Amino acid sequence: MSLDTETLDPVGEPSGASDVPFDSALSERYLVYALSTITARSLPDVRDGLKPVHRRLLWAMRLLRLDPASGYKKCARVVGDVIGKYHPHGDQSVYDAMVRLAQTFALRYPLVDGQGNFGNIDGDNAAAYRYTEARLTQVAIDLMAGLDENAVDFRATYNGEEEEPELFPGLFPNLLANGAAGIAVGMATSIPPHNAAELMNAAVALIDNPQANVLDYVSGPDFPTGGIVVDSPAAIAESYATGRGSFRVRAKIEKIVEKGGGWHLVVSEIPYGVQKGKLIEGIAELINEKKLPILGDVRDESAEDIRIVVEPRSRTVDADTLMESLYRLSDLEVRVPLNLNVLDKNRTPRVMSLAEALAAWVEHQFVVLRRKSEHRLDKIADRLELVGGYIIAFLNLDRVIEIIRTEDEPKPVMMAEFALTDRQAEAILNMRLRSLRRLEEMELRREQDALLKEQAELETLLSSDARQRTRMKRDLAKMIERYGLDTPLGARRTAIREAGPTREIPLEAMIEREPITVILSQRGWIRAMKGHVELASADTAKFKEGDGPLFAFHAQTTDKLLLAADNGRFYTLGGDKLPGGRGFGEPVRLMVDLEGERHIVALLPASASEKLLVAASDGRGFVVKTEDVVAETRKGKQVVTPRPGAQLKLVRPIAPEDDMVAAIGDNRKMLVFPLSEVAELARGQGVQLQRYRDGGLSDAKSFRMADGLSWAMGGETGRTRTEADLTPWRAARGAAGRMPPTGFPRDNRF
Repeated sequence: MSLDTETLDPVGEPSGASDVPFDSALSERYLVYALSTITARSLPDVRDGLKPVHRRLLWAMRLLRLDPASGYKKCARVVGDVIGKYHPHGDQSVYDAMVRLAQTFALRYPLVDGQGNFGNIDGDNAAAYRYTEARLTQVAIDLMAGLDENAVDFRATYNGEEEEPELFPGLFPNLLANGAAGIAVGMATSIPPHNAAELMNAAVALIDNPQANVLDYVSGPDFPTGGIVVDSPAAIAESYATGRGSFRVRAKIEKIVEKGGGWHLVVSEIPYGVQKGKLIEGIAELINEKKLPILGDVRDESAEDIRIVVEPRSRTVDADTLMESLYRLSDLEVRVPLNLNVLDKNRTPRVMSLAEALAAWVEHQFVVLRRKSEHRLDKIADRLELVGGYIIAFLNLDRVIEIIRTEDEPKPVMMAEFALTDRQAEAILNMRLRSLRRLEEMELRREQDALLKEQAELETLLSSDARQRTRMKRDLAKMIERYGLDTPLGARRTAIREAGPTREIPLEAMIEREPITVILSQRGWIRAMKGHVELASADTAKFKEGDGPLFAFHAQTTDKLLLAADNGRFYTLGGDKLPGGRGFGEPVRLMVDLEGERHIVALLPASASEKLLVAASDGRGFVVKTEDVVAETRKGKQVVTPRPGAQLKLVRPIAPEDDMVAAIGDNRKMLVFPLSEVAELARGQGVQLQRYRDGGLSDAKSFRMADGLSWAMGGETGRTRTEADLTPWRAARGAAGRMPPTGFPRDNRF
């Protein structure tokens, strides 16, 4: 592209260009954009609680005469007027703002009465604006009351062809009643809705006493969707005092007992801002991913009212536990933020307390009251001037008629003869003949007296702050009658009921407790059969060809199972997450990160005992608390660190009353010593339990000395033998030991 030489300066630069540092130019322009976003787009005004787009929507609808008594008009017509005359932005953003003003689940006091599909609480979008229709609600009319009485200033629209109000003067506390949300540049606002009657009662208290405690009247947010605010009064007071905080909002849940003893939960109110469709999807996901095992099913039975049915896994589930879990894991409990960041009367953004915001609104209403009174005084003065002229004309009717009939220019003659003003003379000349009745003179006298009386009252009102306060309280009392707590629209919907924080529910409470039989094969296939099956039955003895049993025991679905590998690493399996008893189960290596060449040394329930005796093949071992070996991840937890060449040999539960340890080596020498001599560790190699010249540890167990040492005799008899006198084998820990009693098993295992 080439430049015309006439547009270049001597050094070849375009004549309109200036050399400015890029960072300063960028920061200057971004600051202008940021201020525009803050003051003219995203933050509401503390006086009427509206952003410009909402104000322009309602103003355009008012000019279209869409009051509650008139018919509906297409939303496309309203949106067209708004973007054409007042708000030169995208039609979709304007329509979205209009839709929100009509949604009964989004606004506590809707400002638009919509006809057609304006979306729903499930999260579905509204129909296109060519299909929907709308008109104003009574709330919007109340919010705009006074626009014809010079109560607020007007400004030119963006193209200078029209005028629009800078804010609305009506006696409705819209900012706090309907709330607001917006994100500007570097700041945001989030104001939950409140009850209008409570706000007005608090405003009346502030009129009498600016230091009044508004929390004596405002109990907390009042959401259109109901729910329960469960914060403490102290937390609510703290949030309102600073203008920042949040409110914990819970769904309203009721337990319904069925015939036969079963029960289910019914959700009739959900937290504000939560889409019902996504809420149900989230609860269903808890079921599918087994994050909440005590939850059985969820159904949406909603019609006009919300009805979500939640069923437990079984009737034995504790209802409170299920509710607490749902509050913690789903959107049945959410936090609604409070950030009372608004534009004050000087259009300056700042965070206000609840009392400051309400006081600013009350101050604005006094300004409106005075401006309306002054406007009415001007109207009265104008009318009194005309009425005075009419009365003079009636008193001198014959002469007035004569002047009109005989004079070419009657106006200056009348003004000179009767001392009339220009407006009075013009009004007399424009009178109709039918007005020249005797009755009309009497009506003018009455009108003049009424106007003079009203004028005196307004002048007294403007000169007295006390009368202004009385008038304001009287006007608020009328509004409280319309929006009172005993009216359908004004009745409080959200309950304030303190509740503690959601509890961390233990895994055992989440799982339905059922007996199972756990079977682990030599090749590492694990399964859990329902019930406590006979360990020697045909079902438990079913394995793949070439495989066989390794461990089999009875447990519960609520148990955590401890699996120990020969490298000293412990893993944890959930009793409820084991594969079923049909078939051969699944490889346990799919459930934990167990290395392929490692052998499984032990599998036992964590509930078997509070402490375990662990020992390596070189005879070193220690006592460890069961809770210290429970692993939270698939990778497990390293508990025993065997010396090079050694491996974890055994993991034995220790009974609470056990006081001795018996150890036997591959060399068939047995040693008995006190359990107290074994160190208790959380991790490590431990101490030497028994010393060997050849081989290593074969087996060890703890027992109670008073009961003697018992072992199975072997064979099919199932008999056990007990050695009561263990004096020959008693020695200090770490000794070599001596040959076991006669009849001890040849495999050197207890």
